[in-house]
Amino acid sequence: MTNIILFGPPGAGKGTQANFLKEKYNLVHISTGDVFRYNIKNETELGDLAKSFMSKGKLVPDEITIDMLSNEVDKNCGSNGFIFDGFPRTEAQADALGHLMDDKDSQINAMVALEVDDEVLVQRLLERGKTSGRADDADESIIRNRIKVYYNETAILKDYYDKRGMYYGVNGEGSIEEITERLSKVIDTL
Repeated sequence: MTNIILFGPPGAGKGTQANFLKEKYNLVHISTGDVFRYNIKNETELGDLAKSFMSKGKLVPDEITIDMLSNEVDKNCGSNGFIFDGFPRTEAQADALGHLMDDKDSQINAMVALEVDDEVLVQRLLERGKTSGRADDADESIIRNRIKVYYNETAILKDYYDKRGMYYGVNGEGSIEEITERLSKVIDTL
């Protein structure tokens, strides 16, 4: 199994690249946002629990998120591996994901990060905001704050995985095809 964490700031192109990589390598793309939306929409026990925190403006506890991810891994246990997108975001979550994969007799092979200049990110997100209808992609100050939060709170995982020899930075600028090719070169070495 090949299990990668696709990482990068908002607007880096994680979702776009995950779609190409899942087809090329026959991997299952697990987007935390999609998993949350599915569980909430279908009123699963975990979805209802998550919703109870979110409706109060609170973060969903890691245990609930990990349980949702565990269910997704179990649903796809015969796959060639997984692309985790949007998780982990903290060292505690990285530890929990590592334990989850250990429990499934597997492991995370790499964190592959799309590295993109901040100004390029802002322009990409503003462009996406014009077509997606997402309010958080239409306001430049909100976009800049999301990027800042990423660097302050989430980018610390670069060191976490780098210390384990599992971090691979990839230039996330250029055409979609060029970026996919760069990512593929990394994945082919795992």
